[in-house]
Amino acid sequence: MFTQYDPESAALTNELRNQFDAFIAGGWDADMLASHQTRRLREVLTYVRANSPFYRERLAGITDADVSALRIDDLRSVPFTTKDDLRKAQLDILSRPVSDAWVFYETTGTTGAATPCPRTNGDTIHNNTVLTAYYRDVLAAHGGDQVIGISGPTELHATGDTFGDVCRNLGHAVAKMWPHSPVIGFERALEVMRLLPVTGLFCTPGMAMRLAQKAVEEGLDPRRDFSLDVLMLTGELMSPSLLENIGVLWGAEARNALYASQEASVLAAATSDGALRTAPLINLYEVIDPETLEPVRPDTDGVRYGELVVTNLYSGAKPLIRYRTGDMVRMTDPAPGAAVPAPAVEAVGRVRDRLLLNGHLVNGYDLEDLLLRRFRGYQDYQITVARDDRGRDLLSLTLKADPDHHRDDIAPAAGDCLDALDTPLTVGFGTPGPITSTGAMVSWKAARVVDLRTDPSAENSSAECIAATRA
Repeated sequence: MFTQYDPESAALTNELRNQFDAFIAGGWDADMLASHQTRRLREVLTYVRANSPFYRERLAGITDADVSALRIDDLRSVPFTTKDDLRKAQLDILSRPVSDAWVFYETTGTTGAATPCPRTNGDTIHNNTVLTAYYRDVLAAHGGDQVIGISGPTELHATGDTFGDVCRNLGHAVAKMWPHSPVIGFERALEVMRLLPVTGLFCTPGMAMRLAQKAVEEGLDPRRDFSLDVLMLTGELMSPSLLENIGVLWGAEARNALYASQEASVLAAATSDGALRTAPLINLYEVIDPETLEPVRPDTDGVRYGELVVTNLYSGAKPLIRYRTGDMVRMTDPAPGAAVPAPAVEAVGRVRDRLLLNGHLVNGYDLEDLLLRRFRGYQDYQITVARDDRGRDLLSLTLKADPDHHRDDIAPAAGDCLDALDTPLTVGFGTPGPITSTGAMVSWKAARVVDLRTDPSAENSSAECIAATRA
């Protein structure tokens, strides 16, 4: 492999592999982890202050003495970094020149200026070690003779490279195919999936449903005519209801595989106990109230609910310090027997994607889970929000499914919605159209929700433009 031709990368690979093996086996206690995080935090702060023009200015008020004495509990004294900061700073956010990276990625730029995301060898090794260590048992449950499909864009995006490298680490063959590409297309992608056959698939939830829809249109049965054992889903909001539905569509295990971003890289990954678990050896995590910016305390169930803030603990091309992800999460400390002794995290939607319905503020994850709870076997869905003459909010759900299979589910679904949100729900059947496929490029809300109470946003316009090219 490449690392054997680069002594520094080979040494780092061995070091991290040994660290993660010991950590997963329970060989790190709380003091050891805190010591590691504190040391790496100080090193990264020193590194970005010396090398990043943006952080040299942003952290000018912090002295060398401050850094050398900084503890994890003192992190609140360090300023946040935001998405707007990344958009404005562009290459000035980097701590290494692009020429020191092995690859250049960037964000999609569909909802604002694209931001540069180059990766050094060290960046890739740190993040892919997490996925390799966490996915080993997940994929091993389905045997060793696997062909893994990766359905994601490779141009200026990390999806294909990352999952391809991780599968190679684990000894699995890979087929990269992007059905929206004019070279591949859905027909050829489905043909390849049957021919090889593909036994595992990394893709977005929307892509998993769109592939099933296209298969049915070609007279195929996703459950009978394909050989998928496991779908590793990422890139979009994914409630338990949607996840279970995708598993039903394909007759396969469907997993929420990864919580990550182009900017901040790997934040949490699937483990064999079914949870998404954080990577505390390479990141430091905070959960804050998005309004007050104060740390959130655990509730009576031990869950911290708020906006995720992350600090990278490795010195690569672009380590981020106290980066406000803009994502609402639920984070829970690991219980005894967890597959990996790291907190579990549920990403429940962007802060700005929350909806106020008849006085109830609800995130996308909980709304999707609530509305889809009673239905299985649909190939797509869309939510519409309206308001009646009396000022009461109304919801309607459109499913691409056989209505005869769901007539008995409609009344219970409407009752669930009225009980939880004091909001009437109607359910209809039809084809939402290509806009629902744009969630990974834009946002869950722009792709899945038609809110008739407000004027279309810039994200709505971006989603419409992308959808027009996919129609």
